[in-house]
Amino acid sequence: MIRVNLASVFVDDQAKALTFYTEVLGFEKKTDIPLGEHRWLTVVSPADPDGVELVLEPAGHPAVGPFRQALVADGIPFTSFAVDDVRAEFDRLRARGVEFTQPPVEMGTVTTAVLDDTCGNLIQLASAS
Repeated sequence: MIRVNLASVFVDDQAKALTFYTEVLGFEKKTDIPLGEHRWLTVVSPADPDGVELVLEPAGHPAVGPFRQALVADGIPFTSFAVDDVRAEFDRLRARGVEFTQPPVEMGTVTTAVLDDTCGNLIQLASAS
C-alpha cells in the first residue's frame, strides 16, 4: 500500500516560514535538523501529529523561482489544506493579519479560500460546503 508521507512547500526563508506555519496557521514543528545553510524542517497538523509531514523546503533551486512566480501571477495555489470551516478560518486568519487573494467561495460541494503564506506561495483552504 502506498501512502503520502511527506509533502513539500518551497519557502524563501525557513525561519520566517516556520513562524508563519506554526504561530499563524497552527501547525506544529515535527523535525528540525541543521543541514549546513538550511534545515530539514517539517511541520504537522496537531490533529494528526503522526500524519503527513509538510517539508518547509528551501526555494534555492533555479527552477523554483520562475515556477512559483508563474503560479502566483496566475492566482494558482501551490497546494491545498483541508479545514473544518473555511469561513471560520478565513475570519480567524484575517484577524491575525493574513492576506487572502480569494475570499471564501462556494464551488459546488466545496468552499475554498486562497491565502498568501508570506513565503512565496498561494495556499488554498478547502472544506465541504
